[in-house]
Amino acid sequence: MKKFLRQNKTFFAIIIGALIIGAAIYFSSGQVNYNGEKANNFLENRGGECAEIPNLPDGAEKLVTKVIDGDTFVIEGGYSVRILSIDTDERGYPCYQEAKDKLEELILNKKVKLEKEEEEDVDQYCRYLRHIFLNSENISLKLVEEGLAVARFYSETKYQEEISEAEKNARENKIGCKWSSYVKTSDDESAYSNATEDKNFQWEKLTSELIGMEIVGACEADNYLYEEIIIQGKIASAYCSKTNTVFLNFGSVYPKQCFVAVIFNSYHDKFVKDPEKYYADKTVRIKGKISEYKGKPQIILKNPEQIEIGKAK
Repeated sequence: MKKFLRQNKTFFAIIIGALIIGAAIYFSSGQVNYNGEKANNFLENRGGECAEIPNLPDGAEKLVTKVIDGDTFVIEGGYSVRILSIDTDERGYPCYQEAKDKLEELILNKKVKLEKEEEEDVDQYCRYLRHIFLNSENISLKLVEEGLAVARFYSETKYQEEISEAEKNARENKIGCKWSSYVKTSDDESAYSNATEDKNFQWEKLTSELIGMEIVGACEADNYLYEEIIIQGKIASAYCSKTNTVFLNFGSVYPKQCFVAVIFNSYHDKFVKDPEKYYADKTVRIKGKISEYKGKPQIILKNPEQIEIGKAK
C-alpha cells in the first residue's frame, strides 16, 4: 500500500488540490448572510441577470426598512430601490446628509407605493427602479421642490415636466442645500457654493459680463452636465499620469474630488510647463462644456484661455 501511495503521490496531490479549489469556489459563491439567505454575487449581477430578484408588480406597496442615501432605500425582504427621475449627492458631497435625512423623515418605516416605467425595471446593481409615492405624494417631486435633489432623466418619464419645473423654481429661488448660496464642502468646511458671491478674488477674463456664461462652484458642476459654463473653485490636488495627462481635482483630493479639469498630453504644448505644479492650490475659473467620466463631472482643457487664476484682493 505504501509503495502504491509513493508511486501515485502526484496523482493524489492533483485530486486533493482540485477538491480544495472546488470547495473554495462553492463556499465563496454561496456565502450566507445573517438572515440565512444566499448573499448576492455582485460580479454575476452586473451582467444584468439579477436572477434572485423577484418580480415587483407596478403599484406594489412595500415597507421601507432602511434609507441608504437621498435616492436609494431598502424595502422588506432586503431588496434595494433606486428612485427614478432624480439624483442626490453621494457620501462626502455637500448635500448628502440633508437629502438622506429628509428621505428618512418622509418614508422610513412606512409603506410606500412603487410605480414603474415601461422600459425600466432594475438597474445593473439589481436595484428596482421606481417612482415613489406616500399617500399620493410624489417623493421625487418633493425632494426636488425642497432643493435636495436634481432632476435626472435618461429617457422620457411620466413626471418629467413637473420635476423639471420644480428644479427650475428651486434653482431660481435658491431653495434648499443644492441651490442656496451657503453650504458645507465635502471637507465640512464652510464655503460659498455660488461662486459669483465670492468677493475674495478678482477676475479679468472669465467673467459673466465678458463671456455671457453663468458662474457656479466646482462642487455644483454635476448639476450642469453637458452645459457650457464657467466653474470656480480651489484646486485641492493635481497629478500628472504616466501618459502625461494632467488632472486638476476640486473640492477634495482624489478620489473624493467633486470636479476635475483634464489636460491631455496632446494639448500640453499650449500650456505652461508642469501645469500640475503651476495650478496647484490655486483658486481658478474654468470655462467649457461639462462632460462626465466615471461618475465625475469634468471639463477638458484644450487651451490656456479656458482657465484663469484668481487674483487675491
